[in-house]
Amino acid sequence: MTTKAPSAVKAAPAESLERIAYGCVAGLPATEPHDLDRLGYYMYVWLGNRLDPLDVVLRNAGVKLQISDQEALERIRQYLTAHGVKL
Repeated sequence: MTTKAPSAVKAAPAESLERIAYGCVAGLPATEPHDLDRLGYYMYVWLGNRLDPLDVVLRNAGVKLQISDQEALERIRQYLTAHGVKL
């Protein structure tokens, strides 16, 4: 039996919603390894519909951060405004 190499993954463009959503949570210190992935997904959904305020999205994601929610929201808002997202 032989194993083929995996297919190459094409990176999303820098201005795509996926890149912005996962980029805004990338630097946050989380206690669980997959918490940032979950929060990135919640941010992606929020960027698509914006039904709830950001603080509700952060709370509903259920992530365990090593910083306060207020500081995390501040960092997320700074990243989003720096990348042209209107809040």
